[in-house]
Amino acid sequence: MLDDSLLDDPARLAAADSAGLLRAAAMAGAQVRATAETAAEIGLSDRLDLGRPRALVLIDRPGVSRSLTRMLAALLTPQCPVPVVIAEVVPSWIGALDVVFAHTDDPGDRELAASLERAARFGATVVLSAPPEGPVAASVAGKGLLIAPRVPVPPEMAFPRGLAAGLLTANALGLLVCDVEKLADQLDAEAEKDYLARDSFANPAKALALRVADRLPLLWGLDPVAVAVGEHAAHAFAAHAATVCDVEDYRQALARPALRRAALMGNSERDLFADPDDEPSGLRPRVVLLAIRTGAAAEAARYQAEEMLPGVDRIAPAEEIEADEPIRAGVLALRFELAAVYLGLAAGSIGGAGQFSPVSA
Repeated sequence: MLDDSLLDDPARLAAADSAGLLRAAAMAGAQVRATAETAAEIGLSDRLDLGRPRALVLIDRPGVSRSLTRMLAALLTPQCPVPVVIAEVVPSWIGALDVVFAHTDDPGDRELAASLERAARFGATVVLSAPPEGPVAASVAGKGLLIAPRVPVPPEMAFPRGLAAGLLTANALGLLVCDVEKLADQLDAEAEKDYLARDSFANPAKALALRVADRLPLLWGLDPVAVAVGEHAAHAFAAHAATVCDVEDYRQALARPALRRAALMGNSERDLFADPDDEPSGLRPRVVLLAIRTGAAAEAARYQAEEMLPGVDRIAPAEEIEADEPIRAGVLALRFELAAVYLGLAAGSIGGAGQFSPVSA
């Protein structure tokens, strides 16, 4: 059962977080800075000064890599002058004019190792964000660019490192412009707002955790980048809180009549005089609309979604911070990570929350 009193008791919360997951998540900014330092030391920008590539291939592996590659693709595709391809392994057509980017926290992923070795053998430029030991790192030794981690965090907390490595790669290729140092600063600011000692009413991550507690979260994106953030949020909620989420583009979500009706009922307030036996069984859904992009198209999407789903929750980082899309996406991804950890601690699915009794009067 959810012990929501835990969230506003810093001492008990810290004791429950025996694995130090809150601290690991709060090191997102440090991960980004360390990744930028490593990239500078290996000369990433100079070694990727190759002119426009034929294609950028993003390798999708289990873990945070899956939502990471989709976020990078969504950030790149609106104006990217080259094809952006997402694949589980390096495509058969890879060649010397292509660039391959991969992120993994599994140094023993032999399928990935064989795939990257083949890409390097055919002359493709390979950028790898991975631990420095094992078959994966060995597959590009002397032939590719390895960005190894310097800030140790659990694999499910490595999203900021992979995001920074991908953004630095895109920057160096001239495909995207992102101030990675500003990303680190904004991640630090978000971690400070979500600090465990801050009460729930002033802590965005705790408030978000309470909003979706004992509900079925429907994380519907108003733009492709927001959908990718929702996919990472679903991964985080599953990893830490054993919570299953529905993630979809809002237009596709609204095209499913039964779930849309359930969402409308779930967002409405309970009738205090209703017969509990007449209510549907299972968790009630709660829609959370996510928005990263701004502009006329974004406003039109927001208007349509809110007209179809009155009173729905919406999270739009652009209303809180002045920053580019990659930074807004990174900040929202971190907020969901922390919300998932808070929810997992309060529900006892991680840490030692189950060993603590709720405070009694």
